Amino acid sequence: MKLLCALITAALMLPVSASGRVAAATEDASDAPADTNVIATVGDQKITFGEINTAMNSSAIVGVSIPALGTPERDTARITLLDRFVSANLLYLDALKQGTDKQADYQRTFSRFSTAILAGLYRRQAQAGDIPVTDDEIKTFAEKHLAAGTELSDDLKVQIESKVRRQKLHNRMATAEKGLRVGVDVAVHPENLDIAGDQDRADDAVLAQLGSESITWGQVSDRIISAGKGAVTADPNADEAKARSDALEREIDLRIMAQKARAIGLDNDPLYKRRIGEFSKTLLTNMHRKRIVDESIQPTDEQIDVYYAENRARFVVPESRRVQMVVVKTRQEADDLKAKIDEGKLTMYQAARDFSIAAKAKQDLGEVGWVNRGETVPALDKVIFDLGPGVVSAPVETPAGWHLVTVQDTRDAKFTDIGDPTTRKLVKRRYLHDQIDAYTAKLRQEQFPVVVYQDRLVELAQREADMVKEMAARSHAPGSVTQKRIEEMQKMMKP
Repeated sequence: MKLLCALITAALMLPVSASGRVAAATEDASDAPADTNVIATVGDQKITFGEINTAMNSSAIVGVSIPALGTPERDTARITLLDRFVSANLLYLDALKQGTDKQADYQRTFSRFSTAILAGLYRRQAQAGDIPVTDDEIKTFAEKHLAAGTELSDDLKVQIESKVRRQKLHNRMATAEKGLRVGVDVAVHPENLDIAGDQDRADDAVLAQLGSESITWGQVSDRIISAGKGAVTADPNADEAKARSDALEREIDLRIMAQKARAIGLDNDPLYKRRIGEFSKTLLTNMHRKRIVDESIQPTDEQIDVYYAENRARFVVPESRRVQMVVVKTRQEADDLKAKIDEGKLTMYQAARDFSIAAKAKQDLGEVGWVNRGETVPALDKVIFDLGPGVVSAPVETPAGWHLVTVQDTRDAKFTDIGDPTTRKLVKRRYLHDQIDAYTAKLRQEQFPVVVYQDRLVELAQREADMVKEMAARSHAPGSVTQKRIEEMQKMMKP
């Protein structure tokens, strides 16, 4: 676990004390949160081991592979993700401090999400609810739809029950939809939906009123316009005005369901609270990051040029060749082998296997892999990068012996010119990434304390590794389920 401790220090840029421990990590276990799953805190925000593992197992996490349980690679990925979680929490707290949650675009997006979640909960719980199916209903369905004399097996009963339940749900939802607006005062203002007035219409123009709640143009204009344009794109003869009106009607129904959801307390549902909390935090973090990029750290062309020049080695992917090589002790041996290869009496693979003195030649058959320009000794480098694919070189001497070389594949150098649009885009993206890193580093130094509970993190990681080790041992034990399956498969594979 020493590797994990070093990774924590390096990835999170935490100072190391004279004892070699991470100075920002809690030394006294009594200082750590009572929840033993918490491995770090950022201000008042907690980061748990479970969160990191969930993220690590998600393909949505870009740029981080999903390493096997209990491996050093998993520790590396875990610390990479922990650093990302710390940075995200720092930006979230900074967003709250700067009042990003008070901005209109945040309020609008958050309100939409909240309404959609509440409406969905209402539709599933209040409208759909539990739908029982009786034996008589199953019998009636069978008499109506099945051939006379068909035996009602248990499996067939289950299938019929499912079909009857779906039909009852459809009927219930249709009835609920018809009665959704009963008791709700709905007033629509079609004059504020006219296409001709889109450019000049104020955001606070009311499109509809549902009791005390108003739907304004600013809240839904993007969806109204999109619905109209989308309808015409799909069918040039479509009525754009009707499509806009239908979109407004759908919004009205959604708002009414959200109102009714709140009335029966669904806004206190744990699922709703969890999802709304996660969404709010992610939305604020992303909006704040975008605002920082747009308003504070957008680089000039000159800054990009300077950044590229100072960090060129980070961007340039050098020209490379995939190489196969035979190494022998003398020039004569090399000449003899080349002659046989040129005459077709021997292949490079055979020459490497039978004659090469390279340490792993019998295993890799001389395949060195990809070699970048400038990586090897000058004489060999020149031959490799002057050689055409498939051609066997003349013997080349190095301190290791005499070499015969062939190039199996080539890759051109990339990102060598800052004037290239692709290169410039890459450089700008990394510049912004570095600037955000610098911004969050300053936040952790000056604004919000970051504490990593190193001992707890190491302990949880070790538990995971021990669990994997124990499961592997059990799977290999005689009589285990795994061994039985292997034996069964082996029997099936025998001729």
